[in-house]
Amino acid sequence: MPNDGAAHRLILDQDVVAAALPGLLALRKTLPPKLFYDEAGCALFYRITGLPEYYLTRTERVLLTEMAVPMLHGIQPGAELVEYGASDEAKALTLLRVQGTGGRRIFSTYVPIDVAGPALVRLHARLRRSDPGLAVHPVVADFMNPVTLPPAAGPRVGFFPGSTIGNLEPDAAVAFLARARTALGGDASFILGADLRKDPAMLIPAYDDSQGVTAAFNRNLLVRLNREAGANFDPAAFAHRAIWNSEESRIEMHLVSGRSQVVHVAGRPVWFDAGETIHTENSYKHTPERLTALAARAGWHVLDQWTDPDGWFALFRLA
Repeated sequence: MPNDGAAHRLILDQDVVAAALPGLLALRKTLPPKLFYDEAGCALFYRITGLPEYYLTRTERVLLTEMAVPMLHGIQPGAELVEYGASDEAKALTLLRVQGTGGRRIFSTYVPIDVAGPALVRLHARLRRSDPGLAVHPVVADFMNPVTLPPAAGPRVGFFPGSTIGNLEPDAAVAFLARARTALGGDASFILGADLRKDPAMLIPAYDDSQGVTAAFNRNLLVRLNREAGANFDPAAFAHRAIWNSEESRIEMHLVSGRSQVVHVAGRPVWFDAGETIHTENSYKHTPERLTALAARAGWHVLDQWTDPDGWFALFRLA
């Protein structure tokens, strides 16, 4: 890692500008969800996962805890867990603690992948203190691009929890799963978490909570662009909106301009009409059949799947 913080910041600014400008200058304005996860965004998302309305995290954690042992059936000790989007180790720990035959742990190596470099540094430090026998090899990368993994220490198991697969357009989800299959190797398996389609009356509050934490998370995109892309957004001039798009089977998050205004980003003017939106995120809510079909297009097949008693959330083991 370079010691020159100013040089690193310059590269980061260029990356953020390149990620943000094309969508902001398009006819229908968008921002890529990966820009959510600066330091403040990670902290806000952590708060979201504990909100009463946000059922996803607690439902998945219970399911992971109950099904961790059968989920890893047949995987020999000495394996490597590769987690995509690992800003913290909370969910991975459920799998990392599982023991196999003879009381040996299944996973001897953990490879967390995330764009949030500082979060990975903290993750690494925590695990060095709490589990010094576990080899941890963080990879700072955008998993939407090809990722080069460290040399394999043993059989690999990919892990993509949290229903992040739902944030990807279906074709992009297939492309991601195909890239992961290539990176992990042909004999790997893959554990995939996915939120399932359900009543919008339950979905909408999970993305528009009563405390306004999700709204702050959404507006933090603008705060980040002000800081890292030379923008001059007034975050208070944009309202958070979450809607259910039944035809596409997805929750959409938008930032709605409260007035006609022009904002400058890296010196480029971006014009907004009153009521015009920036589309910041999709969260697709697939059926198990749809997810099975997406995985098949990427070369995976479903070995098994588990759902909570209410059928809200699913975990799939692919091979």
